[in-house]
Amino acid sequence: MRVGDIEHAEFGARYDALVAKHKELLSFYQFDRPLSDYETGFMEGIQLLRKMNLIDSEYKINDYLNEGRSVLAEGAQGSLLDIDFGSYPFVTSSNTITAGTCTGLGVAPSKIGEVYGIFKAYCTRVGSGPFPTELENETGELIRQAGKEFGATTGRPRRCGWLDLPALKYTIMLNGVTKLIMTKPDVLSGFSSIKVCTHYKFQGKTIDYMPYDIVTEKAEPVYTELPGWTLPEDGVHEISDLPASLSSYIDFLEAQLGVPVVIVSVGPDRSETLARDPEFAS
Repeated sequence: MRVGDIEHAEFGARYDALVAKHKELLSFYQFDRPLSDYETGFMEGIQLLRKMNLIDSEYKINDYLNEGRSVLAEGAQGSLLDIDFGSYPFVTSSNTITAGTCTGLGVAPSKIGEVYGIFKAYCTRVGSGPFPTELENETGELIRQAGKEFGATTGRPRRCGWLDLPALKYTIMLNGVTKLIMTKPDVLSGFSSIKVCTHYKFQGKTIDYMPYDIVTEKAEPVYTELPGWTLPEDGVHEISDLPASLSSYIDFLEAQLGVPVVIVSVGPDRSETLARDPEFAS
């Protein structure tokens, strides 16, 4: 059922028919909990929805775009969890790349303007799947603790490692990223040096792209080591106050990726979101 169905005159009949269908399906799986346990909360949610102003969102969004208004769509999961182009089978059940905006909102590809790619200054992953730069040592634990890299609901520790440029280049390509936003370089504050994976050693070759077989065969990271940085204890609130080595780190990434890093976030406070491009300074 969809939200629009709740306003239909035959909503009750449609609901009852679907309940009967799913009861039959559940009978194959020895599911013995009565559906009535879930119905009270479900119906309360339906009543709440009925109080809202329901619209055909695809028309509304396209009307805004045709009027020249700005519409911001935000993705909820990382690109490598995309069901079609992620590290299958360690993926989610939907398209998490920019193309998902079109299918999810009813917006044509030609309507998409700028694509902002948000990435951390290091890499993380939740659960299983390939992670060539993973640090299963004290350094990885330091990053995890400093970055509070634990699941928001479960508290599950995230896997942590150095930044992986072949993977980042792949996601930039898939999404058509035009500008980059880097977060959490403050987590790496205090390290004497920082490593960045620029290539993989894979099947006897050195490559700069993410291979299809990375799920089944191990890729060995090839690192470039750069000077680390230390941020002041009272934080950084002006882009000009970034340590020179952090600015050099960002310059290195821009040269490798071919996409400008226009915003850097060095902390959770709004004042710690710093614009490197004057367009975003206000």
